[in-house]
Amino acid sequence: MTEQNALAPFIRTLGRGPNLSRALTRAEAAAAMGHILQGQAAPVQIGALLMLMRYRGETAEELAGFVDAARRALAPTGVPPAVDLDWPSYADKHQQLPWFVLAALLLAANGVRIVMHGIAGQGESSVTTRAALAAFGATPCTGSNDLAAHLSAANVAYVGLETLCPPLARLFDLRPLLGLRTPANSLARALNPFAATAQIQGVFHPPYRALHLHTALLLAQPNAAIFKGGGGEAQRNPDKPCRVATISAGTAGEADWPALPDGAGFRPREEPAEVARLTGLWRGAFEAPAAIAAVTGTVAVALKLLGRAADRESAQAQAEALWHERDKRRFD
Repeated sequence: MTEQNALAPFIRTLGRGPNLSRALTRAEAAAAMGHILQGQAAPVQIGALLMLMRYRGETAEELAGFVDAARRALAPTGVPPAVDLDWPSYADKHQQLPWFVLAALLLAANGVRIVMHGIAGQGESSVTTRAALAAFGATPCTGSNDLAAHLSAANVAYVGLETLCPPLARLFDLRPLLGLRTPANSLARALNPFAATAQIQGVFHPPYRALHLHTALLLAQPNAAIFKGGGGEAQRNPDKPCRVATISAGTAGEADWPALPDGAGFRPREEPAEVARLTGLWRGAFEAPAAIAAVTGTVAVALKLLGRAADRESAQAQAEALWHERDKRRFD
């Protein structure tokens, strides 16, 4: 078997029909993704493998194996910085403003060291995560020294997946060719490249909440909060209750967060796609109670995750206090 046929055994395992096929083991998934990231698989094989997994529904063991391989393929960064909160952002086209960026900045302004990572995003009418962060002076890091400097200066840094793991980033280019997202989206969300002790994840569809929870447990993630977020990002919809799958000190759980009174009427897709709305809200140029509730509601989940609040009520009260007391010029 040539290197270009390296994925054939794994495709056969997944696709032999209802009686003979099965999901990959964690070790098999790691081996398959290793071949992909090392350039040892033909494009047609990569598409076949990922679409079979998408059709069958990827398992937690498969995702954990993918993460194992991707972590081995990460670009060298020297001594990893100490990170409190891993914040993946992989919605490729925002259909609403990324208010969660303000949540991350508010946490960073209060001592939480955050690394966000993701893809560039697309769409002329879309305000991407990178565009939102850049408006506050947080541009993508290009290396380990740059990352450490950003964290030291502002407690928040952003790294593009194309910097962290170029071959994994290239898998996202398959979406327009295949017409569907692939398991690479789920893999990247679970990556936690700097081994943060806590991770916050937003998913597109509720069933993925349990999948990502089980994956995080297999990866021995100490603390995590996973919920259905706006556009698949870690952003509360304050107009609706939110069920959060959790890991606290290695133990899985679940918590229901109520809708927020100020969140009534939150209509994110009706807002102008203008990054100036994000900077304007932070700097107090206008008031938007529902958007502020999206920010503070997301911050509250993070505060509880990080052990900075004992319960949901005190987490929300603390988040609202942090918002009202924020330094509006901090990220000028």
